[in-house]
This record gives sequence, structure tokens and C-alpha cells, in this order.
Amino acid sequence: MYLASILGFLYTNILPFIILLGILIFVHELGHFAVARMCGVRVEVFSLGFGKKIFSFRRGDTTYCISLIPLGGYVKMFGEQGSQEIKTEEDRKVAYSYKNPWQRIAIVAAGPLMNFFFAAFVFALIAQMGEQTKAPVIEDVAAGSIAATAGFQAGDRILKVGSNSIASYEDFQKQLNENQNATVEVVVKNPEGVERAVNVNVASANNPNIFSMSSRIGQIEGLLPYARSAAVAVMTGTPAYELGFRSGDQITAVNGTTVPRWVNLVASFDSAATDLNVTLNRPSAEIDGKVQNTEMSIVVPLKTLKKAKSVQGFGFDNTELYLDMVVKDSPADKAGLQKFDKVISINQVPITKWDDISNTIRSFNGTDAMTFVIQRDGAEMIKKITPQITELNTAFGGIDKRFTVGITPYLVFTEPEMTVVHSASIFHSVAKGFQRTVDVSVMTVMSFVRLFQGEVSVKNVGGMVTIGKVAKDSFEIGAQAFLMTMGILSVSLFILNLLPIPVLDGGHLVFYTIELIKGSPLSLKKIEMAQQVGLVLLLALMILAQFNDIVKFLFKS
Repeated sequence: MYLASILGFLYTNILPFIILLGILIFVHELGHFAVARMCGVRVEVFSLGFGKKIFSFRRGDTTYCISLIPLGGYVKMFGEQGSQEIKTEEDRKVAYSYKNPWQRIAIVAAGPLMNFFFAAFVFALIAQMGEQTKAPVIEDVAAGSIAATAGFQAGDRILKVGSNSIASYEDFQKQLNENQNATVEVVVKNPEGVERAVNVNVASANNPNIFSMSSRIGQIEGLLPYARSAAVAVMTGTPAYELGFRSGDQITAVNGTTVPRWVNLVASFDSAATDLNVTLNRPSAEIDGKVQNTEMSIVVPLKTLKKAKSVQGFGFDNTELYLDMVVKDSPADKAGLQKFDKVISINQVPITKWDDISNTIRSFNGTDAMTFVIQRDGAEMIKKITPQITELNTAFGGIDKRFTVGITPYLVFTEPEMTVVHSASIFHSVAKGFQRTVDVSVMTVMSFVRLFQGEVSVKNVGGMVTIGKVAKDSFEIGAQAFLMTMGILSVSLFILNLLPIPVLDGGHLVFYTIELIKGSPLSLKKIEMAQQVGLVLLLALMILAQFNDIVKFLFKS
């Protein structure tokens, strides 16, 4: 039993990390190795890992080995350390240091470039296998918005924009980006299979993705990227409460028909012609961080629905006004706020949506405590809360410093519909693979730029523990997620190794470029000084990454 647990831990936690890192290191070092051999350099050692060799064999002039520490690899070339070991003319022919600058540049650049081409191969493989991506389905439409006025409805499937067929939501967004500040015809099909054309103006909006080169994106105001699920908040003293419904219930079906969205729930209640048998999941316990649900059914008499006239009259309230989480030791926690408290008003201003709460707290003047009126079990309470400045990470990794009190709304969204998109041909897959590699490369470069500009927190820099966590999680999700992670990390290695830091490939490329320009190599003393500086920078980056890992994973609350 104990052995089985150890093997299970190794399989789920260690194996994905070793596979992921091992393949990426092998590809990188293979680039150096192959081009070195092509340039006539004698390669003495090809190693995956550092430290003590646990497996090795020799073929020709090269010893191939796997070493104990799987956190890197190396290719040792004859003459790489200088001319001390070079004694004969034959030695000069196979010595790395005696190759011309162009050959040395090719050997050094081959490692990062192999990571680039390997990423393109992985992304092309995903495209050829069939990529699971978000389906071109409209999740929800804001009432009274431009999208609603134009005629879009929740559940509409986008078929075409102009003359362009749409296979995924990514395709749809690309068409919006290409048609900013223009009117387009969008062909959609509703859940009943009826097609119709919708003419709408595409606005130009700020791009929330700070890692993109494009500052603007196309947007149809009112198309929501998420749909509110059929989770309910229940007001005390209402028919819903008397029948046994409680805040936090997740309604899954009505009379056997699945209700994935809030709009489906409302429609089933509004169109009821008989008593409704409502199936729901109720949170009952939390085990190992996962909420355990109890399934139950409640019968809603038709006469009760007719008397209530609407879901609101029945007792189902707007969930975003209710609290889902109160952060420990936050101002809200110290004031005594609890899960499922309803916020009625702040500073005597009535609250109708979560944005009212967020914006009111954000505009805090920094002096007087704010007056919250909340409702708990039907009774109103007054709480005095003083917001505090909090540094938050945005969805795209940016930094947002603002006043908060430590609460989140009870908002549960449906899982978006997914689809599998297959490439039309292998050539299309290859083109898509290279395009995605370029896109990820640009985002990786922009992440460094934003980091130095202070727009991205250094807390986002992760080390080996982060890589291990990502490898484990993606491995558990499935092959596509694991391959996607591998491709993204391969691009990261491509960019990271090209940074002009001595001891990295990019630093060597700088040395050899200078040699080409001035006609002679830099002095050994200058190279050693630069490498010492580079080593310090690299060690500082590694320490930062490991520190973030420790804080994130070992001391998380």
C-alpha cells in the first residue's frame, strides 16, 4: 500500500516534470550538438542533466550520458575552454575555439532555434490532431446593450462574419479585430437550428492583454464572454425559501431538462404549464479543497409559480449581491461579514450589481470608514469598514493597486462550450504551428518588457516548482494540454537563451558579433568579467524564481 502511494506520487508529480523538461533540454542540446558536428567540431560529451552520471555509453568521440540532476544539460566541445588542450594541427581542425565566428554563431544559435522549431512542430501536431478550443457560441448578452439591440441572443452559434466561415471563438475575435469601426453582417444559428443574419457595428476597444503588440481589439458591446449559471441566492420568507431552496443551490435540471444557464432557468419557470420538478446540487462539505455536493429534488407547485409571477417574486435573488468569500483578516472579516451576506447599500447608496460595490470601494477617500448595510437571514445590519490598499494581479498578469475590503461575489459561471477544430491539410497545420510560435514568442518578449516597465509583478516569475506544477496539471488534463505546455515552455527557452546575458547563449552571440565587427575576439579578461556579471544576474533571477515558488506553494494560506 505504501509502495503504491509512492509510485502514484511519482507518476502524477515527478514523471510529467521529467518528461517535459527532459524533452525540451534534449531538443536544445541536440541543436548545439548537430551543428557543432556539421561544422567539424569534436563533441566530447552530450549530457542530459548535471552532476553524477547514472547512465552513459560512448560512440565515436562522444560520451552520451544521463546525469543525476535533471535541471538542464550540456554539450562539451573540444577546445571550448581555450587553447591549452590544443597541441597539433589535427586538434585545431576539430577545436571549437578555432572555428570562424560565423560557425561559432551557428553552433550557439542552434540550441535556441531548435526550441523555436520544436515549438512550431508541437503546435502543428496539435492542429493536425484536432485542437480543442472555445466554440463560437455567444454565452450571454447584456440587456439593453448594442448586441441585444442588434438581435444577438444567448446560445447563438456564430457561423459567418461577412463571407468568412467561423470554426472557433478565436476565429470570431480575429474577424472583429479586422473590422474595427465598421458594420459587419454576422450569420448566427439559434439552439433550435434557425439561421438569421445580424448587422452590427464593431467598436474599437482597449486590448486588456498587456502582452499583445496590438493596443486595440474589435468588440461588440454587450457580448459577454461568460454566462451566469443557474446557481441561486434565496431570500428568506419567500416561496422558494419555504419550499426548501437555499442560497448556494446549483439548479441542474427542471422536469428532466438540463438548465446550464440562468436564462434557461428563467425561461423554464416563465413557461411552466405544470408543477416543476427541480433537480439541484447543494454544497455539503469540502474535502481536500474540493466541494462535495448533495443532489436533491424539490417540487414547485404551478399555483405557487403563478402567484409569484417571476423568478424574483418566487424568491430567487441576484447572486452577485451576495458574498461568496470573505478573505481572512481582511477589513470585511474583521467587521464580521460572512458568506452569503447580501450587500444592500454602501454609504447610503443602493447597490444593484457587483460593479456598484467594486467601484464604490475603489473610490474610497482614504479617511472615513464606509457604511455597509447588509442583510443576513432576513435581518439588516450596519457594518463600518475601512478599505485598505491591495496589490492585485489582473487576469493577464498586470498589477492593479486599489482599495479593497476582502470580499468576492457569489457568481458562478457555466463552462463554455468547447469544439475540436481540425486543420484542412498538413500544410495548414504547419502554417498554424509557425504562426502560433511567433505569437507566443511575441507575448514572451512583451512579458519581459512589461516586467521591466513595472506593469507585471515580479511575483509572476516562477522557477522549477512552478514548471513542475504546470507539468503535473497539464498532464492530468490530457495530451493536448501537456503538448501545449511543452510548446509554450519551448518558446520560453528560445527567448530566455537569446537574452544578451553572458553565460547564456545570447551572451556568447554578443561576444561573437563584436568579434565580427572589430575583427578580433574580446580579451579573455573582458569575457571573464562579463561572464561573472552574467552569472550574478542569472543567479539573482533564479533566487527570485525559487523565492516566489516557496511563497506561492509552501506558505500559501
